[in-house]
Amino acid sequence: MEHRYLGNSGLKISEITYGNWLTHGSQVENDTATKCVHAALDAGISTFDTADVYANTVAEQVLGDALKGQRRESLEIFTKVYFPTGPKGHNDTGLSRKHIMESINGSLSRLGTDYVDLYQAHRYDYETPLEETMQAFADLVRAGKALYIGVSEWNADQLRAAHYLARDLGIQLVSNQPQYNMLWRVIESEVVPTSKELGISQVVWSPIAQGVLTGKYKPGQPAPAGSRATDEKGGKDMITGRYLDDDTLNAVAKLEPIAADLGLTMAQLAIAWVLANDNVATALVGASRPEQVESNVAAAGVKLDAEVLTRIDDALGDLPVTDPSKTKSPPTRIV
Repeated sequence: MEHRYLGNSGLKISEITYGNWLTHGSQVENDTATKCVHAALDAGISTFDTADVYANTVAEQVLGDALKGQRRESLEIFTKVYFPTGPKGHNDTGLSRKHIMESINGSLSRLGTDYVDLYQAHRYDYETPLEETMQAFADLVRAGKALYIGVSEWNADQLRAAHYLARDLGIQLVSNQPQYNMLWRVIESEVVPTSKELGISQVVWSPIAQGVLTGKYKPGQPAPAGSRATDEKGGKDMITGRYLDDDTLNAVAKLEPIAADLGLTMAQLAIAWVLANDNVATALVGASRPEQVESNVAAAGVKLDAEVLTRIDDALGDLPVTDPSKTKSPPTRIV
């Protein structure tokens, strides 16, 4: 496993991060989830990402239980705040000081730790002054409950505003967590250049496009049993209608010989492609079986040359989504 610095900080994280969205407390049983976490540790993954909203807080609890007994100093644990949890009352959502302060305490308790390495604003909150949000984050850093601050799915202007507020408050905004893969490239034209300028890294989710870039979905054929496209607990909603049209699946099939020439699986090629972007610090990879972790970790350290990247672009043509306006947060709080 190789490690990269997170933003303009001294914190190193593993190139592959284990993420438990749509798995722990949802798709897979707790004992299997624990086996996946242990497989990640065995493979050299030191960085783990979750959020309080995943499975309505259960995912944090499962991850905390799975990490019990590990040396805390050897791990980097990330979580997030914004979406409603618990009874979903009027203050149980957003990035108000009240919700942030109460949410961090719940997350730390469930994760079984005194601090998180990275605390992330899961979306931008248009209903709370950014100054209030950043002041609350700064107070958490000073209290030792969070070491670094990040965000998720913020656009370039939002990142710039938050960066300057953080700097004035004496803390660092080190990361943004966007969706990014061969088919979804909306961060490339604005978010990535701005992030490079400001010393912010990308912590990328969905590097294999919800499994589409593994090649498991075939044009004109039903989704395989047990795949994310058949998951009624939330996974199906994230993939149906976005990636499962025949044009996309036919284009993805053209990637198979490229992966074969490199001795990689399709998933490994997709993860290596994401990591080829020098603004990406890590790729988030989930798993419903331990062997998936072991396979995906093999993408760490793989270098794709310019010829391979050109072949990938030629195979996909104009299918990738690149419109930067698609990086957006809900205009009003989710309740």
